[in-house]
Amino acid sequence: MAYQPPLHDMQFVISEWLSSPIEWSVIPAFKEVDEALSIQILEEAGRFAVDKLVPLNALGDRQGCHLNGGQVTTPSGFAEAYKAYVNGGWPALACDPAWGGQGLPQVLDAALHEMLVSANHGWAMYPGIAHGAYECLRAHASEALKETYLSKVVSGEWLATMCITEPQAGSDVGLIRTRAEPLGEGVYQLEGSKIFISGGEHDLTDNIVHLVLARLPDAPAGSRGLSLFLVPKQLDDAPNGVHCESLEHKMGIKGSATCALRFEGAQGSLIGEPHRGLAAMFVMMNSARLHVGLQGLGHVESAYQQALAYASERRQMRAPNRSEDTAEVADLLVQHPAIRRVLLELRACSEGMRALGYWGAHLLELADHAADSTERARAYQLASLLTPVIKAFFTEQGFQQASAALQVLGGYGYFTDFSIEQTLRDSRIAMIYEGTNEIQANDLLLRKVIGDRGEALGMLLGLYRQEAERCLMTRSCESYGRDLTQACMQVEQVTADLMASHDQEWPYRAALDYLRLHGWLGLAFAWARTARLAAPKQKETFYKTKSETARFVYDYLLINVRQAVEAVKAGQAPLPPI
Repeated sequence: MAYQPPLHDMQFVISEWLSSPIEWSVIPAFKEVDEALSIQILEEAGRFAVDKLVPLNALGDRQGCHLNGGQVTTPSGFAEAYKAYVNGGWPALACDPAWGGQGLPQVLDAALHEMLVSANHGWAMYPGIAHGAYECLRAHASEALKETYLSKVVSGEWLATMCITEPQAGSDVGLIRTRAEPLGEGVYQLEGSKIFISGGEHDLTDNIVHLVLARLPDAPAGSRGLSLFLVPKQLDDAPNGVHCESLEHKMGIKGSATCALRFEGAQGSLIGEPHRGLAAMFVMMNSARLHVGLQGLGHVESAYQQALAYASERRQMRAPNRSEDTAEVADLLVQHPAIRRVLLELRACSEGMRALGYWGAHLLELADHAADSTERARAYQLASLLTPVIKAFFTEQGFQQASAALQVLGGYGYFTDFSIEQTLRDSRIAMIYEGTNEIQANDLLLRKVIGDRGEALGMLLGLYRQEAERCLMTRSCESYGRDLTQACMQVEQVTADLMASHDQEWPYRAALDYLRLHGWLGLAFAWARTARLAAPKQKETFYKTKSETARFVYDYLLINVRQAVEAVKAGQAPLPPI
């Protein structure tokens, strides 16, 4: 079965779960955006994903990219699909009209990128970083740089990269050695090498805007000595000393050109202030982390569709609840309890993660556009707290749920006749790049919770408790309200214990479990809200299914919150040496 965008559920999240059209109506920048327009945009985006990207997914995995004389050739059809993407105006969807953008809400861009990844993750890597580059340049570049580059990034005429990693400097950016020597008049010459650069060289656009972390001659040691530079592949229509030395041979996303780049006499311009490169790049990285989280969502949705389609057609053995009057020797896999449970967890994770992921995007647009400054600050604080959860929890589930879906297909799932094995391989990288999940966990607990003294966490749990109270006033959802309240209390208590501890290593030992705790708690919140919204509409199959899935979540998946709490507590035990 080929991927089909879950448009009904996307629109449910946007229009009902988030009430986005109501929010848009009071934001001047979005006053022309209504539910009808959002439906039209989702439908067109879905049509592009299905018509242009799905047919290239397996082909791109088989062909991969090729390097010849420093030039990269992408798989057949990739360049044509990108041209159609640009002609459709998709790169400009959520960008400022002042720079040629369409000025539409972030949540619609989030839905677009979910569909792109579900349809073809390898291809989606090329435009995936573009919005983050736009945000970075808009916030920190000089007016001269904006005039030259920003509109071309917005339109998609030029693609962008984020050049951080070096052979000796993976997650520890303080070890970066690439140098930038001033040449005068605001021009710098860069020398050094970068690895793992997605889209570092390709044939989709004739120029590439590289955003490069490097050191000035007088830079202090460590991450505080990094500056950010814009280094184009072509400068004044001539090569600019950026060389693709090799393509990485990797496990998945083989249609994406992951490059090792050498900067040799490459000329660039400073973005932002000297030695403040990380601060400038964090704008780009935070946007990228939300999009990587959406990749996890896209993998879960794709895996669910593949497993459901197979289980609805494949017959194996007799199910315990088989009809006595059936003439079939074997029953459909979907009738077997073990398979049904896997499929329900896939559906629950996909639809719950969609609500949380789109909420993160919605908070970002409120942080930019809400009329009240207090509301903007509150939205930004919540978005910052949720970003590491969305990035790490979603990508972990993307891989784990793809593995569970492969299990549904059994031996067939292991072979390339079905695309689930590609989904599994493609999904694994998302747990690593844009900051490994372990780094996201440390960011959440050490910086966003303990470092913040629990202020943003208090706001988040307050929202969860408000939903619990609403559920307590809805007859069919009362138990969800009680369970969600209890889960919030457990999180509060274990957080207080962590903050009060004198064991400086305990938070580091427990961070990943603490992040998982917030992932499962967020899903519980998402499904409590979903159940409450669905309660009065049980005559419609869509909402009846929502209620049934919510019941499954609280019967079968809420235990993950309690298990994560116990795992965090277990982290109090010191680790022995290796």
